[in-house]
Amino acid sequence: MSNPIDRDLIRSLFLHDTPLMDVRAPIEFSQGAFPSAVNHPLMDDQERHEVGLRYKQLGQDAAIKLGNTLVSGEIKAQRIAQWQAFAKKHPDGYLYCFRGGLRSRTTQQWLKESGVDLPLVNGGYKAMRRILIDELEQSIADSKFIVLGGKTGTGKTWLLKELSGAIDLEGLAHHRGSSFGRFPDGQPSQINFENSLSITLMKNRSRGFKQFWLEDEGRLIGSLSLPQLLQQKMNESPLVMLEEDLQYRISITLKDYVIDLESYYQNHFKYNNKHSLINSKLDNEQPFIQFSNYLLESLQRIKKRLGGERYQKVERQLQAALKEQKNTGDIELHRIWIESLLTTYYDPMYEYQLEKKQQRLVFQGSSHQILANQNKILDLG
Repeated sequence: MSNPIDRDLIRSLFLHDTPLMDVRAPIEFSQGAFPSAVNHPLMDDQERHEVGLRYKQLGQDAAIKLGNTLVSGEIKAQRIAQWQAFAKKHPDGYLYCFRGGLRSRTTQQWLKESGVDLPLVNGGYKAMRRILIDELEQSIADSKFIVLGGKTGTGKTWLLKELSGAIDLEGLAHHRGSSFGRFPDGQPSQINFENSLSITLMKNRSRGFKQFWLEDEGRLIGSLSLPQLLQQKMNESPLVMLEEDLQYRISITLKDYVIDLESYYQNHFKYNNKHSLINSKLDNEQPFIQFSNYLLESLQRIKKRLGGERYQKVERQLQAALKEQKNTGDIELHRIWIESLLTTYYDPMYEYQLEKKQQRLVFQGSSHQILANQNKILDLG
């Protein structure tokens, strides 16, 4: 008989960012895990595959025997050493496998034999994931939302950082929400996005928040889908419009998509090559080449919607700006293509979408005006 699932314990683990040791195979971990979890598997992907085949062919006892053969000797010693290091670093930690069954019990037993006690989560990943899904649905149902809208470049993400009870959906999705919004290291899995969102809402609700600011988003943030319940509720929630003048918006877009993004590429390249020698001129130019390709590919993504003539114009402006930046370090020419995109593409698209949302509009103004009136706005929600 399996031990009962302790929902309160699992909620507490997430609320307090308790370190978690996931002993599932790497492929399972990559498909979905939790923010405070690290992967120290009992079996690697190939070993798990072989044991799974043996289980189907000959049953559990034969599978266990094969597993003990595959994970033995030096391999077993190395894995136990990893688990011991985790337990030493995180004396408050827990371990789990998929269902809280054989893998986690085996890991716990081998650790105990080595003199280390580490508790496991009954029900494992499956139970923890189920609880986060339930919590997410409950949080959405019980919370009120204020949706922050505004044209591209108004600085909605920056304003969210200043608003009480704000949830940064784009931060959780690791994407800025436009064709230019990708990061070089990609996005989390759909499951990880949902897990992080559920935990973030759970934490804020535990602190007493009942209303949340969210940025106006479509169904997708990059390749990730908003939960349907959240999307439905956002579409019914009060809308606040952030308004800033064009030059301010150009400067914000320049910072987000040129200054910050090039720096991101530089740091990403250095991190991924920290163990190699980067001496050649070509190697030193790689981050800028990747950054340039990113901007050009992002523009290419909206070529059809821009139309051929407008695309060619903006593409020439972008190429000129990149050439000047590479040769002199001057980024001012980027303002030209940014203004073209804002005024002839993003603004008309947003104005069209806003017409459908006018009945939900409760306030509009600059970031200073919204911050000064946020308590009044929350009362309207």
